[in-house]
Amino acid sequence: MTKRPSPAARASRSAVRPILRNKRKIPKQATSAVAFELAPPAPDDPLLDFMPVPHVQPRSNTITPDIQRAFIAQLAATGIVTQAARHVGKSMEALYKLRQRPGAEGFRAAWDAAIDRGVARLEDSALARAIQGEERLILHGGEVVAAERRHNEQLVMFFLRNRLPHRYDRQKDIGPGHPVYEKVAAAYAEEQARQDSDPQQMAQIGRSLDAKIATWRKEFTALWEARLAAVGIDLHDPRFAARAEELKAEGRWPESELGAGAD
Repeated sequence: MTKRPSPAARASRSAVRPILRNKRKIPKQATSAVAFELAPPAPDDPLLDFMPVPHVQPRSNTITPDIQRAFIAQLAATGIVTQAARHVGKSMEALYKLRQRPGAEGFRAAWDAAIDRGVARLEDSALARAIQGEERLILHGGEVVAAERRHNEQLVMFFLRNRLPHRYDRQKDIGPGHPVYEKVAAAYAEEQARQDSDPQQMAQIGRSLDAKIATWRKEFTALWEARLAAVGIDLHDPRFAARAEELKAEGRWPESELGAGAD
């Protein structure tokens, strides 16, 4: 049995930096994220030193430990699960079922670590484009007459803001206690206090409230009269007019109640 290195001797996922390999025949064309793939991990790579999913009774279609390691190695090289599955000749369904089986903790951890290397490949390619730019051919009359190198300024600033936020992302840490935040908060509070003490502003608010209360009074009175009419009480009938006046004098008429509440 091959002796495995101790956990203390194993490198962490972040400590293992993947090696990019150019797939393009012409090196200068290798500017996209898919132009590179990672070199497959070496047999003694810590990534492959995981406990494979055990099989009590292996069959002809069993995903054996060797196949599991081959899948993880190809996944680390490409970053694409479908390609790694095709490489080992196993279906996606079978691999995902294996990932969820009891005892697959090591396989799942290696799977995630391999994906991390694929993300690192994408980051490296994007960083290379931000620094080196991309070569664009200039065509004229259907022929290439020149070439120019263009830089994606948004990509450059994305890396700078995330790698050096203290220098390039001035809005990231703005919050309570920050001088800019406190200055804006003080200016806002001052403006709110000015509006609250402005006579014209207060008069406008008063007129707006009076108009709303008047509208509510009319709607409520109309609803009251409609309900009385529904039970056969006509307020214009002399028989009920006197009683309506009594209710108004007692403050029990809707308009009187609304008026008292508004005050």
